[in-house]
Amino acid sequence: MKLFDNTEIAFSLKSDSQLERAYFLFRMIQNQPMVRIGSAVTNFALKAHLPIEGLIRSTVFDHFCGGVTEEDCLPIIDNMYNKGKVHSVLDYSVEGKDEEISFDGALDKILRIIDFCEEKQSIPYAVFKPSGFGRFGLYQKISEGKKLTSEEKEEWSRIEARFHKVCKIAHQKDVPLLIDGEESWMQKAADDLIEGLMETYNKDKAIVFNTLQMYRHDRMNYLKGLHERAKEKGFHIGMKVVRGAYMEKERERAEEKGYPSPICKDKKATDVNYDTAIAYMMEHPKMALFVGTHNEESSYLAMDLAKKRGIEKNDNRLWFGQLFGMSDHISYNLANQGYNVAKYLPFGPVRDVMPYLIRRAEENTSVAGQTSRELNLLKTERNRRKL
Repeated sequence: MKLFDNTEIAFSLKSDSQLERAYFLFRMIQNQPMVRIGSAVTNFALKAHLPIEGLIRSTVFDHFCGGVTEEDCLPIIDNMYNKGKVHSVLDYSVEGKDEEISFDGALDKILRIIDFCEEKQSIPYAVFKPSGFGRFGLYQKISEGKKLTSEEKEEWSRIEARFHKVCKIAHQKDVPLLIDGEESWMQKAADDLIEGLMETYNKDKAIVFNTLQMYRHDRMNYLKGLHERAKEKGFHIGMKVVRGAYMEKERERAEEKGYPSPICKDKKATDVNYDTAIAYMMEHPKMALFVGTHNEESSYLAMDLAKKRGIEKNDNRLWFGQLFGMSDHISYNLANQGYNVAKYLPFGPVRDVMPYLIRRAEENTSVAGQTSRELNLLKTERNRRKL
């Protein structure tokens, strides 16, 4: 039996009723029209303030999220860590609102999570999105090389100050920080800012991690260029490597505005790009890698490369990550083998987390093979328990 086929380990933390709920949800997600209609109805019901939060909470929210607050997440965090050897990354998944008060609120939330990380071995990383700390349109304007007004320059200084505050405290408390990737048309400003932070805070090891979305065909060149600059300036590189989360949006915008799509031509090209990035990073000692993937082949590759390069399973420069509620067959089987594994555990008020959950459902329907694989594994485990 291949490692990721072991459903007894994969679903050991799920009760029979949780297993049934997961099976029901993935069957729903497999149906594309159902997801589209469900998303539209849910959005309408939330905007109209209809009383559906209880229903959402007991189904999709509880499957993909840890709770409303950090404290809500603690029983899940402890259970995953104590029983399954799987860590958690607390992800405040409230989509950004373009107001200074919400950016300062996000900053306070991340600082609080860094304190959690310091206290609990089960939470090895803190995470945030660049647009959580500042206005998307401003990142976009800087990425496009446009001139800023004096107000915008002040606004950008406040964004930089938030980043520095978080990174400084993370550095003091020795808590690595994952900074998520976003849409290509705002990412350059974020990349440049994060590179400066790496130069400042990654002198001895990787504390600040950027994200490489490998469905973008330019990301290998970016990584190689960054590596040259890191060697020159003497800092470590931290990267979370993922395939990417905004594919349809990216392609639609490129077509609409008449520029070449930044996205690889097909899934195979993305897979090759992804695997090339993790192989490149594992060749170089001053790089720390967070392998964010739901892909079994890429996970096997990372394991093989670690073995070939003499990287220990528990080496802190190599972590595997999956989203909570998905790919338990990868997470728990890897952790059972002694690898560092963390689940991204989203939390936040039900209403505010819904855009995140709808995106998750839509992503799952577009990766058809993945949903079928989840369903088959859940089916296998249901049958195993019956026997």
